[in-house]
Amino acid sequence: MFSRLLIANRGEIACRIIRTCQRLGIGTVAVYSEADAGARHVRAADRAVCIGPAQAAKSYLDAGAIVRAALACGAEAIHPGYGFLSEKLELVDACAAAGLVFVGPHREAIARMGSKLESKRIAREAGVACVPGYDGRDQSEAALAAAAHEVGFPLLVKASAGGGGKGMRLVRSAEEFAARLALARAEARAAFGDDTVLLERYVERPRHLEVQLLGDRHGHLVHLFERECSIQRNYQKVIEEAPADHLDEAVRTRLFEAALALGRAIGYDSAGTVEFILDADGGRTPWFLEMNTRLQVEHPVTELTAGVDLVELQLRSAYGEALPFTQAEVRRSGWAIEARVNAEVPEAGFHASFGTVSAYEEPCVAGLRVDSGVDAASEVTPHYDSMVAKLVAHGATRELACERLAAGIAGFRIEGLRTNQPLLAAIVAANAFRDTLTTRFLDETFPGGWRPEATLEDELCAAAAAAWYFARTDAADGDRPLDTLRGFRLTAGAGRAASHAVRVAAGEQESALRLVEQADGSLAVEGGTATLRAQRIADGIRIGNRACRVTSRAGRVSVWSAGEWRGYDVQSTVASAVRTARGDDSADAVLAHLPGLVAELLVRAGDVVTAGTPLVVLEAMKLFHTLAAPRDGLVAEIPVAIGETVNQGVVLVRLAGGGE
Repeated sequence: MFSRLLIANRGEIACRIIRTCQRLGIGTVAVYSEADAGARHVRAADRAVCIGPAQAAKSYLDAGAIVRAALACGAEAIHPGYGFLSEKLELVDACAAAGLVFVGPHREAIARMGSKLESKRIAREAGVACVPGYDGRDQSEAALAAAAHEVGFPLLVKASAGGGGKGMRLVRSAEEFAARLALARAEARAAFGDDTVLLERYVERPRHLEVQLLGDRHGHLVHLFERECSIQRNYQKVIEEAPADHLDEAVRTRLFEAALALGRAIGYDSAGTVEFILDADGGRTPWFLEMNTRLQVEHPVTELTAGVDLVELQLRSAYGEALPFTQAEVRRSGWAIEARVNAEVPEAGFHASFGTVSAYEEPCVAGLRVDSGVDAASEVTPHYDSMVAKLVAHGATRELACERLAAGIAGFRIEGLRTNQPLLAAIVAANAFRDTLTTRFLDETFPGGWRPEATLEDELCAAAAAAWYFARTDAADGDRPLDTLRGFRLTAGAGRAASHAVRVAAGEQESALRLVEQADGSLAVEGGTATLRAQRIADGIRIGNRACRVTSRAGRVSVWSAGEWRGYDVQSTVASAVRTARGDDSADAVLAHLPGLVAELLVRAGDVVTAGTPLVVLEAMKLFHTLAAPRDGLVAEIPVAIGETVNQGVVLVRLAGGGE
């Protein structure tokens, strides 16, 4: 086996590969960008090498820098993980030229499957059914428009070199085809450096199913069963599981046969995944989508149900060893479900969330595996993908796996940034999660978009105010807020408790609350939609039925409850001045709603716009976000430039006129 391995990746997958290497006694080398100098994978590896600045194109996508780092550290092989260079021939070729082993399939397999156009041709030749569509070489706008009319609407425009939903757009009518095509191509160029696209018929209620393949360099190939990956947002997977529920055995057999046929057609010799869609409304034929010639994000559900370590098997195959089992010896046990924890705000269009992880605690739940790329010493930046961890639950039945996953989601504590944990919890708890799943699950289960509980913000805000109050009460000098105010004190008449007014702010949202002492030592918190009772509990505050973990320091209060985190600034309305209102009127200024790169400016100073006119395109975590005019008016100023990196809240466009 290899004595030293370089991992050409970052975050969760780098940490995952390191764990297997440590078990096998293989030394590890991490690579990192300047933005990742303190990252968890850097600290976990035996050695670490900086390969460039924060931009992925100048670090994690620089094959030359990665190979030089491997040679300098004495590594014998390079594992690419997923994403970045995992399916790029430039890394495969650079490894070959340097005498290093690339941990993945042979070059031709990557080349042939790397293009969605070519892979579909190969699949058809192997007798595998494909989604009706267009995958021709003529990429002119006229040819694509003609093909779109032939395929019919609705259809999908998909980046040929892409994955993860990037460079993909749904087109429902001929009138919007040109605009959606341009957007898909722009995103494909930014993400993959290739704007070649294909067109596919859009199935209204598809299931997204995939089969895990595993091969070696001795001609052996097996499948490790299927996975269900239908629950997605913006074409990116959210929940995955194995096996697929509500799947006819005959259809399951067709999946396995099709995947193996494609794998044999290209002589596949590593871990890889063949993806299919199946019409949920009575479909019997799985249609081939694409093949990923690498490890998948969702590989843990296969590992837990098939009882294998796919990273180890990849390494052994790359080293030249034969598979340790035949197809007849492969067995599946129990059920596994994976939830991707992303640093994002689901109720705000899944906008990315960034910041320093101020607290981190993994849940202790039987049958739960946590694959994480962050810890209490981490910082999540806007430069890379938003996924920070995966929670994977395994149990004898799907019901038990669901129970364990729900407990894991509620108990996984990350503070300092927002995550999608509350949405994950809502998905697992939904009745529809027990039915046949489709890629329309989120739209159909949460019409209009998922929203947190109506009382949540009031409860977390109240917990912050109460925590601030109790922290002042517990101060070393024994002073209480009502005893230390200068210049004003509100003292109640006989038989009534004293009260204290505070202002609690989270970003631009500010609440005025009044805290009323109760005879039993609790507080009544007034000022929200209802009066709430706050009590002290171990490690925090209880607001009604909600238990909150809180930390308070110098007026800054961190509140966490069942996957929800908020950071608040709390001030006495008497001890300090009221916070000033924000300087920019939102009706006169378009602000960056998240940190990102100014990818495109769609207007110029002096242009007349109407409400809803697209103004600016921001790129963040490899996705594009279009910001529109909030009202009719004149573009007075554009204080940013294309290519500029901006923080959240920065003014992008100022408007004048039309505000009456």
